[in-house]
Amino acid sequence: MKQDPQTKLAAARTRLILEKPFLGALVLRLPLRPAAPDWCPTTGTDARAIYYNPAYIESLSLAETQFVLAHEALHCALSHFARRQHRARHRWDLACDYAINLLLIEDGLQPPPNALHMPLYQGMTAEEIYPLLDEHEEQETLDSHVYDPEPQQGTHSTADAAQRQLPESQDTEAGQQQGQGTAESPSEQTGAQKPPPLSPEEREQLSVQWRQRLAGAAQQALQHGKLSGTWARRLEHWLQPQLPWRSLLARYLIAAARDDYSYGRPSRRTGDFILPSLRSHQLEVVVALDTSGSITDGEMDAFIQEIDALKGQVRARLILLPCDAALCPGAPWIFEPWEHFQRPRSLQGGGGTSFRPVFDWVEAQGMQPDLLLYFTDAQGDFPDREPDYPVVWLVKGRAEVPWGARIPLN
Repeated sequence: MKQDPQTKLAAARTRLILEKPFLGALVLRLPLRPAAPDWCPTTGTDARAIYYNPAYIESLSLAETQFVLAHEALHCALSHFARRQHRARHRWDLACDYAINLLLIEDGLQPPPNALHMPLYQGMTAEEIYPLLDEHEEQETLDSHVYDPEPQQGTHSTADAAQRQLPESQDTEAGQQQGQGTAESPSEQTGAQKPPPLSPEEREQLSVQWRQRLAGAAQQALQHGKLSGTWARRLEHWLQPQLPWRSLLARYLIAAARDDYSYGRPSRRTGDFILPSLRSHQLEVVVALDTSGSITDGEMDAFIQEIDALKGQVRARLILLPCDAALCPGAPWIFEPWEHFQRPRSLQGGGGTSFRPVFDWVEAQGMQPDLLLYFTDAQGDFPDREPDYPVVWLVKGRAEVPWGARIPLN
């Protein structure tokens, strides 16, 4: 026996609340609004409500309905509407869908047939998935992401073709009820029209609001003893402040170069008392570049330019060691604090990846650098033991490192 869409949605939401209270608490924050099918062929969200095509909901099983509700809620809770920045809309929408769908499948939810998922992207954020997608990706998203302005011609998503024919009218107060079986008004029966995109101010306000809701939902699930370790680990990452790699890298360099106190014995002419004196420390930094082919020229140039900008602020002597399976011929290149740090004209590479030659070289020189920076995808052979000087890995992709600090390149 078929359930009408409102009954099915209410049942799916109730099951989420009981079985997966973290996701259920997020879904409860979003009113459920029937939408006009000309712009919403499946489901969608504007970060303020969940919109649904009744015919599409009728075609889903109860388990698949749970999935699509949780899918929309996670788009909002993870502030996908505020994180796109300069990225192309369609590729960003696809990256967000890939990231969310894998999380829900891992949590045991059943996706509908049109849900995008690829095991390769497991555990990756939308920012990490985005550069791995083709610029002319022809796939379609599961839903309509209507928090963004109208897409340009030539882009693709579930509702793009319909959206270009959308009337200019905006959503009213239709659909305020949260799908609990109450009678609909005439405007609800025809379906809500496409809501306007979010303004910059609304994006900022909703991002803060959803961050608070995310934390509250996690706490609620934790109190019921139904917050899995996987969700707990991811929430810890999502809820901590996220800084771009440039800011994190600057923090490491500035911390290493901070003024320190010296207790060295002064000249005898000043007496026998030893008092601390403030001295400015000049950094000696080893910069290693992975030239195995996984790092593009543009990414390498951006990294070198950022290091050059930072070295002028912290008085650093840089030792450049490009490396794939072996150090690049001509290495090392040494740059004094007053010299411009730049990429050598010819860098040979493209072979396998081993991180050992860089650390072996440092050890052979008897060096104790203030910091070693390694720009890589972290796919290679690591030394067996951690050196006794600080190491920071600037990592492109999802690979982990066995020791040292890891800064993701998003």
